[in-house]
Amino acid sequence: MNKHFDLLKEWFSKQKGTLTALSGGVDSCLVAWAARQSLPKERAIAIIGDSPSLKRRDLQTAIAFCEENDIQYAIIHPGEINDPNYRQNPEDRCFWCKSSLYTEMGEYRNQHYPDFILLNGNNKSDFGDYRPGLKAAEKYHSYSPLAECGMTKEDIRALAKAAGLKVWDKPASPCLSSRFPYGELITVEKLSLVEKAEEIVSSYGFIDARVRYFGEKARIEVPQYQVSLLKTKMPEISRQFESIGFKSTEADEEGLVSGKLNRAIGK
Repeated sequence: MNKHFDLLKEWFSKQKGTLTALSGGVDSCLVAWAARQSLPKERAIAIIGDSPSLKRRDLQTAIAFCEENDIQYAIIHPGEINDPNYRQNPEDRCFWCKSSLYTEMGEYRNQHYPDFILLNGNNKSDFGDYRPGLKAAEKYHSYSPLAECGMTKEDIRALAKAAGLKVWDKPASPCLSSRFPYGELITVEKLSLVEKAEEIVSSYGFIDARVRYFGEKARIEVPQYQVSLLKTKMPEISRQFESIGFKSTEADEEGLVSGKLNRAIGK
């Protein structure tokens, strides 16, 4: 399909077997698909880490993707919510979250596929952002074939589209814990609340949106070109948010910015 597909096939041809951390996003889906294109089904396994920080919609997307593309998969439960290092939501929360995932994947690998390697969807574009999860990947020897093949986010979507993958244009969907300011204690109840709120926003046609949690206040981010439309819907959305537990709701005038809460780091 293009040079990147050739590079990925060459990369996978050197592996005995792979276990891909699959979140339902386009990056990890492409890795799982490329593994399946390059290796026999029993040597290209997708691992779905089901936890409260993973949206139910993304869980179903990941499962459907495997079934549509003849990918063998297993569901594990990382349990990061039980780790106080994650729950207290420090600036390196992502490191502890990924550590829980890779630890559980490693245990699964040791029990079933000791010769396989762990994979993730990290790519070249990720290395220009604040991503503590990259350190966890290095520590737990989880490989990044997309990054090693020099693929950016644009390259990934282009290849996924060329391959006919349904997720090629799926908006980025970071784990729900990214909606909380650092230092805000993360609980199952709060994660569930944010997920319900984002489902409400989605029901109004805002597919790419974030609901940031600020205690009793929610702040909604949508792409800048949709901010004006969001404002017209705010009275209805605010009423629904109040019914699930938020006392006040506001639209973020700046619009959706990935990793916006990282701005607080170092201040």
